[in-house]
Amino acid sequence: MHRRQGRVNAGLLLLLYQISQVGLQNIPSVTLGVLALNIFLFLNPVRPLHEACISVHEGFYRKNWERLLLSPVHHADDWHLYYNMVSMLWKGIMLEKKIKSRWFAYIIAVFSVLTGVVYMVLEFMLVRILDDPSYEKNCAVGFSGVLFALKVLNNHYNPGRVSNVLGYQISSKYACWVELVAIHFISPGASFAGHLAGILVGLMYTTGPLKKIMKACAGGISSFTGTDRPRDYHSDFGGARYNSERRPYGFWLPPEQHSEEEWRRQRLRRFERQ
Repeated sequence: MHRRQGRVNAGLLLLLYQISQVGLQNIPSVTLGVLALNIFLFLNPVRPLHEACISVHEGFYRKNWERLLLSPVHHADDWHLYYNMVSMLWKGIMLEKKIKSRWFAYIIAVFSVLTGVVYMVLEFMLVRILDDPSYEKNCAVGFSGVLFALKVLNNHYNPGRVSNVLGYQISSKYACWVELVAIHFISPGASFAGHLAGILVGLMYTTGPLKKIMKACAGGISSFTGTDRPRDYHSDFGGARYNSERRPYGFWLPPEQHSEEEWRRQRLRRFERQ
């Protein structure tokens, strides 16, 4: 294990501040565990980045399959860690309470491996289509592929939401595709194939056979598959809204209980729609 040395990691400090603003008691257990694991491995990486990243050359040809496990939880720098883990914090809060912690942990584990596999398939296809062997050695690290897959799930479980992407209001149904292209132009060093792999894995779960396969492998345990009642969330790029109320900064959680007056208004709205 290699301990990081040197400068103060401003991104890490800002990430810890964001977590403190939410409050540890308000972060679901699996989400908190993923955050802790990524922070720990950033400070104490198992291997140097060039030995943890995944590529066609390292994964397929050299059979270094352990990189499928190492690459998602290693990050290039503190800001790479910050943006990925802040996104994980938000998505985890949205999803884990909805699909239960055990199933969410199962999803994280499967998606972490599967995004690496799909990434290698995409890079291998580029080698064949473009006749350019350099794509075999494109080596990727980071949790962003898993996050794109989770974004597809979040949009599936919370339909009808609107995302603000670079100042434009985009339907959540298309937001992940817009972000895929936007990030590619804003940050050319980001792995387009890695992000696309995440979207494809998410679609394999929501519209393909992956969810059924996972249920079959889990033995159909009911505690894995239960879902909570959907909530009226609206995401915003860089913030969050609930029932159209914008918070000035950071993250916050919706109230767990409504006042008696709020329940009365909700019943009246349901009655008027009938």
